[in-house]
Amino acid sequence: MTEIVHTVAELRQRVRAWRAAGESVGVVPTMGALHEGHLSLARRARAECGRVITTIFVNPKQFNNPDDLKKYPRTLKADASLLSSVPVDIVFAPSVDEVYPEGFASTVSVAGVSEPLEGRMRPGHFDGVATVVTKLFGMTEAHRGYFGQKDWQQLQVVLRLVRDLNLPVEVVGCETIREADGLAMSSRNVRLTPEGRAIAGVLYSAITAAATDIRAGQSDRMAIREAAEKVRAAGFERVEYIELRDAGTLMPSDDPRRARRMLAAAWLDGVRLIDNIPV
Repeated sequence: MTEIVHTVAELRQRVRAWRAAGESVGVVPTMGALHEGHLSLARRARAECGRVITTIFVNPKQFNNPDDLKKYPRTLKADASLLSSVPVDIVFAPSVDEVYPEGFASTVSVAGVSEPLEGRMRPGHFDGVATVVTKLFGMTEAHRGYFGQKDWQQLQVVLRLVRDLNLPVEVVGCETIREADGLAMSSRNVRLTPEGRAIAGVLYSAITAAATDIRAGQSDRMAIREAAEKVRAAGFERVEYIELRDAGTLMPSDDPRRARRMLAAAWLDGVRLIDNIPV
C-alpha cells in the first residue's frame, strides 16, 4: 500500500530529502474517487519524475453547491490501493483544517481565462481552484504538476496562474482518457443511472461531428446548433453550453488559423458532464 501522509510538515520532510538528493518531484492533484484518467496522469508523472506525489483533497472552496460537496465520493483507502499499482511514492491527503487553518484569509484569483463558460456557470469556482493549486504547489514543492485536458479551462487557469506568479513548476497537460463510447472519464460518471450511462457518450459524438463539419466548411453556429439538438434528442435534460473558443484565451474565435477548442457542458440524470475537443 502506498504511504499516506496527512500533514504538510511530514510531506515536506520527505520532499526536501528527495530534492537534496537531486531527484525531480511530480505532483498529480486530485479530489479522489480515482479512475483510469487519474492513473494515467500518475503513470505519466512516474515516467518523467524521480518521485511522484498524488494529492487527494476534496476542496470545499471550488464547490458552488453544498449538496454537491456533500455527495462527492470519498474513497481514500481504495484510491491509495489503486495508486500502489503505478506506484506513486506518497499520497498526500490533508484535512480541511490543514489546508485552510483557522483565520485563513487569502484567495488567488485569475482574471480573463477563468471568466467565461465554467466561470460564468459556477461563480467563484476557479478562485477555489487557483487557491488550492497554489497551495498544493507550495506544500509539495514539486517540479512538475500533471493535469488532465478534460478540464480544459481549468488547465488554462493553472497555466496562467503559474506564468503570472512565476511559480517554479512545469504544468503538464495530459490527454483525456475516455470510455469505449467516448465518454470522458470522470468521478461523477458513477452517479449516472444505467439508462443515462447508455446515452452519455452522445455528448462526445455530437461535438466530434460538429468539429468535423466545421473543418469541412460548415458554419460554426449551425454545427453547434445541430450538436446541441443531438444531445437533447438523446435524452439529456439540459445543454448548458456548446461553444467554440480560442484554445488559449477561451474568448470567442471565428479564426480557423488559431488553435480552437469546442467545449461543452450538459446535464444527464442530474449529473453535470463536461467535455472538450480540438477543432
